Amino acid sequence: MKSNEQTDQLLRCLMHIIGRSAMPQEKVYELIGGGKKQIAAFNLCDGTLSQSEVAKKAGIDRGNFSRTSGRWVENGIVFWVGQGNDARLLHIYPIAQTATKKAKKKK
Repeated sequence: MKSNEQTDQLLRCLMHIIGRSAMPQEKVYELIGGGKKQIAAFNLCDGTLSQSEVAKKAGIDRGNFSRTSGRWVENGIVFWVGQGNDARLLHIYPIAQTATKKAKKKK
């Protein structure tokens, strides 16, 4: 493994750990919006795909996803990494589907 790849992986781990301690999973789920497609899109925001690629894979209209991801960025659960055409969305940590069902029941 190259040094850059290892550093990237370690930084992602650090971000996930800090994210979990700063914002509970139930709050992240609430900010995502709760729909299956939104959860799938959120989990696809792992820093490897462009905004358009995430929308396409999740089956969400690009315009709707642009507004949704903007709301996520404003709420601090997703961040932009890179610039221009290389910009990618990175979530604070992925959300498990089973945990989201528990969060719904608590409401």
